[in-house]
Amino acid sequence: MLRRIWKPIAATTVIVGTPSYLYYRYNKPQTFDLSLKVRGADGAPVMTTKTFPLLSLSAVEQRLNANVKSDNVTRPGGITWRHSTTSVAANDPLEDAHADAIIARDLSDPVGPGDWIFFTVMDGHGGPHTSRILSKTLINAVALQLSSLINGSSGSIFQKPAVQSPHNISLAIQGAFTKLDEELVNAPLKVLASNIDNESVKKKIVPDLSQHPLALTTMLPAVSGSCALMAVFDTAQRDLYVACSGDSRAIAGIWEEKEDGTGSWKVEVLSEDQTGRNPNELKRIQLEHPPDEADNVIRAGRVLGGLEPTRAFGDARYKWPREVQDVLNHAFLIGNNQPLRPAPSSFKTPPYVTATPVVTHRKFSLGDSATNTSKQSSSMRFVVLATDGLWDKLSSEEVVALVGGHLNGLRGIIPKTKLPTLVPTSSGSPTVEGKDKKKDSITGSWFFGEDNLSTHLIRNAFGGGDTSALRRLMSIPSPFARRYRDDTTVTVVWWDEQEDSPKTTEIKAKL
Repeated sequence: MLRRIWKPIAATTVIVGTPSYLYYRYNKPQTFDLSLKVRGADGAPVMTTKTFPLLSLSAVEQRLNANVKSDNVTRPGGITWRHSTTSVAANDPLEDAHADAIIARDLSDPVGPGDWIFFTVMDGHGGPHTSRILSKTLINAVALQLSSLINGSSGSIFQKPAVQSPHNISLAIQGAFTKLDEELVNAPLKVLASNIDNESVKKKIVPDLSQHPLALTTMLPAVSGSCALMAVFDTAQRDLYVACSGDSRAIAGIWEEKEDGTGSWKVEVLSEDQTGRNPNELKRIQLEHPPDEADNVIRAGRVLGGLEPTRAFGDARYKWPREVQDVLNHAFLIGNNQPLRPAPSSFKTPPYVTATPVVTHRKFSLGDSATNTSKQSSSMRFVVLATDGLWDKLSSEEVVALVGGHLNGLRGIIPKTKLPTLVPTSSGSPTVEGKDKKKDSITGSWFFGEDNLSTHLIRNAFGGGDTSALRRLMSIPSPFARRYRDDTTVTVVWWDEQEDSPKTTEIKAKL
């Protein structure tokens, strides 16, 4: 009896169990091991191996496209402005930010009609606090400064168009960056001044303001930091301004067409990576401090051996005098269990970091090809602004080739050795590298399959056609991911004149 009952049960086990085993065998979650340096129980660094789940390619693609933004806007005159932005996090939360805006010139402006078109990327560090504030305020600050320059020229002995020279516009942009940073860094001091009485000042008593509603609201954006990169297109005068504070980078792709209709892309670098490895920055900082600090202001390419960018918003630890740091730390941070790190031992004559940007100016064409009677033409076709997470992985030449190839309709998986033949490039202004980068590898392949140009660049930075490398790199979770890739934000801007351009978007703001 037992044998008769057992046989159908055993048969059922074989029928059901075998497919279940095969499903688990070939569909079980994949993992990978990673050697990491962590702190041991005694605080000393030790090497260990951790196992992480390996994301599927579809999950990786979802992460690559999780923060995608793209827009097409047709302005009067028929020019369609197109831009795409993608951010991929390594930190949790993402410390990068970005913003864009179109502001129409006032009808009374003699230089008009036309627009001021702004694009910015912000590379935060020490938290997202500074970059997030900049994403909401930086464009407005620059627009206000430009408005003061233009409208303040009424009644001047100079003509208004002369006031709007590239030199004056550049100074206005620089002034806006500097003033905004001063507001960020001085905000905690203003809160303290309005909440301390004369008696406390005489007795040098620092009040505990840690629970004040503005305590962390003002302190965190001041003590964390952010690089900022801005492109300003003046469509009325065909001027492009790039303002850079930090080690983000802007480049342009210049299409150079030959008489036979063929052409190539020229790489124009529009900014310099501003770190201690940039000889211009090293010299500037050394000249701003006493000679006996010359060997210490920059160590290993970093400010006082710590901060990599030499220009940034916030980072008040490198700007406030040591005494001010102590007072604000006791007033706002210790009571919140977020004490400020002590200033470096070589900290003597602050400030060591500035937010004042280097501003470059360049002309660009905008639907002007009809006026070019030469059989050979050269015109800017696109601009890329990106935080250093992209430039850690790709060169300026590679980025121009990747964007140029995409715009030319290149698709599929392309060996890296073949791309220069398919998308020839030439160098214009050289890249000033801000980091000690390793030589770029010529092995592997590029992937031309993403619709979004910014995502296209980030995917190729993180693996390209090598899906195994892409999956592995994108699968490393925070906080370990930061050791292998940085938060990365990329904005690509391009423009054209087409009859089938999208409907014009109404812009209400004016300058």
